[in-house]
Amino acid sequence: MTPPTGWLAGRFGRKRIYIISMLGFLVASFLCGTATSLTEIVLLRVLQGLFGASMVPISQAILLDSYPREKHGMAMAIFGLGIMLGPILGPVLGAYLTEYYSWRWVFFINIPVGIMAVLMTLSYVHETAIDLKRTFDGWGFLFLSLAIGALQMMLDRGERQDWFNSAEIIIEFSLVLVGMWLFLLHAFAEEHPYVELKLFRDRNFILGNVIGFIIFIILFSIMSLIPPMVQNLLDYPVLITGLVLMPRGIGTMLSMLIVGRLANKMDPRLNMAAGLASMA
Repeated sequence: MTPPTGWLAGRFGRKRIYIISMLGFLVASFLCGTATSLTEIVLLRVLQGLFGASMVPISQAILLDSYPREKHGMAMAIFGLGIMLGPILGPVLGAYLTEYYSWRWVFFINIPVGIMAVLMTLSYVHETAIDLKRTFDGWGFLFLSLAIGALQMMLDRGERQDWFNSAEIIIEFSLVLVGMWLFLLHAFAEEHPYVELKLFRDRNFILGNVIGFIIFIILFSIMSLIPPMVQNLLDYPVLITGLVLMPRGIGTMLSMLIVGRLANKMDPRLNMAAGLASMA
């Protein structure tokens, strides 16, 4: 649901879509907390993702519209500070709730915060102009969804199914290739494709995507592997597991503050090079 965010915001208004996304996310969070089976919670998490996908790109667009161009670096650094509260507080708070209450409260805790966000959006965010001329590329949406969905299934189930020794994995890989091939053919032929491929004419845009792709693979794979490692292999209690994950978020918050102040004072390439070198 991330790529059609721009079309939805243009067609129905950015503020309206933002509020619908938050309300849908809150309802899905509540339902996740009341789930009674693994199948139910997986389906409800899909629903949560469908509504939650629009929130980050729209919030960034609102932020950038609210500040002049010369302050975009600082604005995004402040946005990053808010984002990093999750990795700092989330594991500890989640561990505490799970240990002393129930895992269901990991979902229920979203509700008061989300209600406050909805009320603030209604009070302070201005609605944008509506563009009725831009059409929605349904075929592009279908082809790309097929490719991404099949890729997700292949990567999730590959190890358990012995990768390409499994007929299921071969079928899913074939669907990835077919879906992506049809998507690209359609995108080059369509006047207003689902994803504007013209953006990739910009070298900085391509490099930014490639670097972001590599970095997030590293970040998210480690983030998902550390909790089961420290709990299952090192026998850490739940609360200690949360505390083990906290310093990483604190380090990111501190660097965000520094980078925000340096954004307009030095070459951003030097900032990125320093960050990549320290990560390595």
